[in-house]
Amino acid sequence: MNDLISLFDYLFFRNAVIATILTGILAAMTGTYIVSRKIVFISGGITHASFGGIGMAYYLGLNPFLGAATFSILSALGVEWISNKAKIREDSAIAILWSFGMAIGIIFVFLTPGYTPNLMSFLFGSILSVGTADLWMVAALAAVTALFMTVFYRPVVYSAFDPEFSKTMGVRVNFYRYAMSILIACSIVISIRTMGIILVLSLFTIPQSTAMLFTKEFHKIIFLSIIFGIAGSLLGLFSSYAMNIPSGASIIFGLTALYFFFKAVVVIWRFVQKQ
Repeated sequence: MNDLISLFDYLFFRNAVIATILTGILAAMTGTYIVSRKIVFISGGITHASFGGIGMAYYLGLNPFLGAATFSILSALGVEWISNKAKIREDSAIAILWSFGMAIGIIFVFLTPGYTPNLMSFLFGSILSVGTADLWMVAALAAVTALFMTVFYRPVVYSAFDPEFSKTMGVRVNFYRYAMSILIACSIVISIRTMGIILVLSLFTIPQSTAMLFTKEFHKIIFLSIIFGIAGSLLGLFSSYAMNIPSGASIIFGLTALYFFFKAVVVIWRFVQKQ
């Protein structure tokens, strides 16, 4: 126990804990919207499409996260535009952008002259290397997302659950969907820093799935997702230290373990109630 407490003497670990909490809050808000719209794989599609931006940024000598952010936002808006204007199903649009982004990224990384960059931190995350500037970015985005979803809570929910009826009621469905797509894209790019491209999908779905074991109300799912997301992430972070395993994978394992634990609790409780 003393060993775990002593970890807080190190700045990198304090930053990792703060990043875990802030990312958990951010992912809870945007992830709940994703799960409610039943577009879970949009987060996976955007993250993999962002690899194209990372590859191009390396080739041009730019900041990789700037490239990832640009590609992620364009991909998120592209999914909405393709599904609305081109009349292509959302899952098909996500698959198209997913594969296209990965292909572009691989091509430009291959074409980058000289030393091929180490992309492991982008693929699997590196939460222990999060700096103060990263924390400020996550905090700022979480604040903007919270403000937007608080001010426009009802139209956001309406456009997520029943867009056709919302349009008849005068709700600007396209505006809110495009706005949420941008927030989702930015949230995913920020989360790549901690979770990585391969694992970030879980951060936006597992806490929400756990919350939905107990409630179906949008705002309650957000609240419970924050609790489960932070709890599972901290469990994984401390486990990674104790077992000397990668923190990103350990965090996802912690989130998954919480889901199965509470799933078992709910199943047992319902079984007892029937007796």
